[in-house]
Amino acid sequence: MPRMTLVEQVRNDLLREIAGGKRVLGEKLPNEDVLAQRFDVSRATVREAVRGLIEAGYVSRVHGSGTYVTRLPRREHALDASLSYTELIAAAGAEPGIRMLDARFCEATAEAVARLGLDAEGTEVLRVERVRTADERPVVYSVDQIPRDLIPDAEADRLKPSLHTLLADHGHAVRQATARLLPVVADTRLARVLDVRPGTPLQHIDQTDFDTTGRAVMLSAEWHVPDVFELRINRRA
Repeated sequence: MPRMTLVEQVRNDLLREIAGGKRVLGEKLPNEDVLAQRFDVSRATVREAVRGLIEAGYVSRVHGSGTYVTRLPRREHALDASLSYTELIAAAGAEPGIRMLDARFCEATAEAVARLGLDAEGTEVLRVERVRTADERPVVYSVDQIPRDLIPDAEADRLKPSLHTLLADHGHAVRQATARLLPVVADTRLARVLDVRPGTPLQHIDQTDFDTTGRAVMLSAEWHVPDVFELRINRRA
């Protein structure tokens, strides 16, 4: 199993409890002190983990009262919160899977050079092509690019399932991201990869991840089959 951050471990354990029915709708979560003791982590780690669940819609915080399980948005994905697709697919009651289509080091494109802030065109990136599946049905096709200098000892044919974990292992944990949501239709290749008809509407996410220093560390392009995931944006006043 790949090593996850403490925040991911706490968040995913709580998500499994909610999705599995151990935490029922309307139930109040234990307070930060209790959860910190249970998971043997700091209160700050618990706070960050719960914040991700709040932003994804699984729980809500009532001022002066506590945090409660509010609903089970089993197939929603909030663009302002990073949750594991594996966990989301499992929460939807399906068996998650990953199909690796390609993983190799290659020359960075001019766009990748500009968006990742690389020195010059010709610099290499790790390019990873994958398909996420739910009960063996393709639901998300993704292409990710990471500058090679960030992961010099990574082997393209022996990648961990989580690229965020790979970056964290090399000292570049992802802190934040910017993303664009675009409506597109499946061309011939996308239709073949996602097992849909050409012309089928898809939801496309174009994202840049940044580490704790503010450096751009990964470009991600994703195509979602819309009847499987609902992409939601939380807007703050």
